[in-house]
Amino acid sequence: MESAELIIQQLINGISLGSIYALIALGYTMVYGIIQLINFAHGDVMMVGAYLGWFCTTRLNLPFLPALIISMALTAILGMIIERIAYKPLRNATRLAALITAIGMSFFLEYGGILVVGPQKRTFPDVFPQTVYEFGNVTFKYGDIVIILITIMLMLLLQFVIKYTRVGKAMRAVSFDKEAANLMGINVDNTISATFAIGSALAAAAGVLLGVYFNQIDPLMGIMPGLKAFVAAVLGGIGLIPGAMLGGYAMGLIEAFVSGLGFSTWRDAVAFLILIIVLIVKPSGLLGKNIREKV
Repeated sequence: MESAELIIQQLINGISLGSIYALIALGYTMVYGIIQLINFAHGDVMMVGAYLGWFCTTRLNLPFLPALIISMALTAILGMIIERIAYKPLRNATRLAALITAIGMSFFLEYGGILVVGPQKRTFPDVFPQTVYEFGNVTFKYGDIVIILITIMLMLLLQFVIKYTRVGKAMRAVSFDKEAANLMGINVDNTISATFAIGSALAAAAGVLLGVYFNQIDPLMGIMPGLKAFVAAVLGGIGLIPGAMLGGYAMGLIEAFVSGLGFSTWRDAVAFLILIIVLIVKPSGLLGKNIREKV
């Protein structure tokens, strides 16, 4: 394969994988933008969504799209339950307490999943035609096109919700100033729950697409993609929706090119190396602005 074809092939692979990372990173950045919480259980919420999609396609024999919608809806409810039970009581606690709770919720979902569904890997069914398109030595699958299109549609839908709906306007107001939003009649608690619901639904979509992409799922599948999506959110600028999208695609492309160069065993290490570099050089991320806090 020539260098130009190799670059194009890795671009295709990177955009497909980056689409999934971007969907997960959106949940991180939305929650952080509203309540300044890094929800480390978010990757495991994605795992629950993947299992719901797997159950709908294998046990209920549903087509891909209905399975995706059901998975997103049920996982959105799970996200609201987690917020009300685990995070709402700590609304006025220190950030460290909320962070430790998020880590605890992550372990609860992981090992609760092992208890319920077992530790073994499950094969995700072939929900898309196994059509392969070839242009010279460059190949891409039908599933890659669907993953990219679904991600773009969900991102556009999210932008519409944020900019043009009452819920989205309330989310923007709460992210700017919770106290002022409350004084203006906005129900802050419901707005935060809606944020968790939307973020969890996007994570469920990412989980189903990740199952389709790698063709298998397991109860611990959310750990590494969740951490990489967190790195993507920090890279783009945590708290910024466009930053999460940019960081997700950047992370997917970097991982694809590292693997394409023959260093696939180093792709995870590169992700965390990027996190260290960003925190040292530009902690606010690519699209973030450095804002000095007043004492």
